[in-house]
Amino acid sequence: MHALKRLSAAAVPAALEKAHRYRLLNEPSDAESICRDVLAVDPQNQEALVTLVLALSDQLEERMAAAYDEGLALLRQLADDYRRQYYAGILCERRAKAQRRRGGMRAAHAVYDWFRRAMEHYEKAIALAPAANQEAILRWNACARVLDAHPELQPETEDTFRPLLE
Repeated sequence: MHALKRLSAAAVPAALEKAHRYRLLNEPSDAESICRDVLAVDPQNQEALVTLVLALSDQLEERMAAAYDEGLALLRQLADDYRRQYYAGILCERRAKAQRRRGGMRAAHAVYDWFRRAMEHYEKAIALAPAANQEAILRWNACARVLDAHPELQPETEDTFRPLLE
C-alpha cells in the first residue's frame, strides 16, 4: 500500500478547480480522488463534500449501490438542510437515470421510485430555499417531465407480474 502525499492548505482552491474540471471532462474518479485529498486536509470543506457527492453520482452506473450509499453518508456532513435535501435529490435523480440506462427486470418500477424519491427531496429543498434560489424547482420539473414523457415508468402495484423463482 502506498502512503498518500498530503496537500498543503494553500493548494486547496486550485485542487477544487481541478476537481470541477475533471468532472466536466467526464473523469469522475479523478475528481473523487482530488476531493478526498482536499478532505484529508480540510474535513469540513463544503465545496469538496458537494463535489465528491457529485463525482460519486457520476459513477452510479458503474457502482450503483456503493456510490449511492457513500454519497448519502457524505450528505450528513453538509452544513445546511437545504443542501442536504437538494443533493439527496440529485443522488436519487441520477440513480434513476443510471437504473434506466442499465435496464433489467422491474427497471421501470425502480426508475419511477427513484424519480419520486428525488422529487420528494426537491420538494423539501424548495421549502428550505432562499427566495432567489429556484434550483430545486428546476430539478423537480425535470423529473416530472421525464415521468410524464414515459408512461411506462410506473409504480409497482400488487397486480405487477412477478415470475416465480424456484
